[in-house]
Amino acid sequence: MPIPPMKEQERIVGILDKFDALVNDISIGLPAEIEARRKQYEYYRGKLLNFKIKYNG
Repeated sequence: MPIPPMKEQERIVGILDKFDALVNDISIGLPAEIEARRKQYEYYRGKLLNFKIKYNG
């Protein structure tokens, strides 16, 4: 199996490093985003369930 020149190997490593960083960022950021949306949903659900109508009559 032929080995690519060093310059091509370095280019491939750079691409793989960027991909690895992106995957790790998503795997860390996505659960945090899901948790934030869950808390936001619970907050607004609570606001709706405790909604009081003011009667001016």
